[in-house]
Amino acid sequence: MAIPLAYNYRNLLARKLTTLLTVLGVALVVFVLTAVLMMANGVKKTLVSTGSDNNIIVLRKSATSDVLSAVGRESARLIETFPEIATAEDGKPMISKEAVTIINLYRKESNDMGNVIVRGVSLDAVKMRPQVKIISGRIWDPAKSEIIVGKSIYDRFKGCDIGQTLKFGTRNWLIVGVFEAGKSGFESEVWGDIEQMMSAFNRPYYSTMIARLRDQNQKSSFKTRFESETRLQQLQIKGEKEYYNEQSRPLASFLTVLGLIITIIFSVGAMIGAMITMYASVANRTVEIGTLRALGFLRRNILLAFLLESLLIALIGGALGILLASALQFITISMLNFSSFSEIAFSFHLTPLIIVAAFVFALLMGIIGGFFPAIRASRLNIVNALRAS
Repeated sequence: MAIPLAYNYRNLLARKLTTLLTVLGVALVVFVLTAVLMMANGVKKTLVSTGSDNNIIVLRKSATSDVLSAVGRESARLIETFPEIATAEDGKPMISKEAVTIINLYRKESNDMGNVIVRGVSLDAVKMRPQVKIISGRIWDPAKSEIIVGKSIYDRFKGCDIGQTLKFGTRNWLIVGVFEAGKSGFESEVWGDIEQMMSAFNRPYYSTMIARLRDQNQKSSFKTRFESETRLQQLQIKGEKEYYNEQSRPLASFLTVLGLIITIIFSVGAMIGAMITMYASVANRTVEIGTLRALGFLRRNILLAFLLESLLIALIGGALGILLASALQFITISMLNFSSFSEIAFSFHLTPLIIVAAFVFALLMGIIGGFFPAIRASRLNIVNALRAS
């Protein structure tokens, strides 16, 4: 015969303060775990959404990021002739030769400097990235030293309003627009004309080349043609989404590992708190336990009852921690992306899988914290327990 659930519920309410403190301890641990997983997932979502399934990126072999890559002009012209590349309405191949570099700008809040990616692109790059939309001002004039800034750059850095100028390379660049990019990594960049950028930085080569395929199914034939061309042996190709997924791994992995270490340290304290609470409960309810045993409840019923109380505490704490962490979705933060050594702005992103993982971790803390007190309660001698009064 199982002990009614209402019995466990009333016992938790009878010790409001200790129960509340234990719940808050569990909630803190679950909050930290959920927040860290949301951060790592936010980084990955931001960077992966930067890429497109139909786009191929060409980089130098062994280049870990587009900042460190180099693609020669002759190689770019050769790739333009590949029949798998889609054509625009004017009949020209849909490609974007890009030059990527890093500049320093001052943050608005802290007044310290941050690394920002400057990307020289063709106007076709905007067509190939449909998530990029001008929200204020206009697109740059390819014949002038004009740039547009991503929304995250506009929000976080000084001197990035429309009409202001930024000095980098050998020129002053007039800001003529602000763009959004579906909360992707492009919002943490500055864009301008590729030829203007190449001239300002005196660069004889591109950083990367982006090509839009006619069809995703042609990726294999494009790759075969590319790898069989002896003049392109120093280069490699990747799907754009695949490339940005790789870019997200170092930072996401670092955040996850660091967060798990902190969570494990905190969880030890939370489990000790739960254990102390349940041991105190056993000590204060010795007579009750003896009475239950005298009424015919088995040892396993007593064990399950106390273990269930610990799980209820963990469940409530877990729900509270997840609820608090979910509010972080309205916050945008920036961190240094280890792959490109530039700042990336991203939001916390909560998923059903993270919620399940957080609840499982909370219940695990409840089981560990309540197991030994439950064992002790189930092993109390009936006669000695009744005499405790």
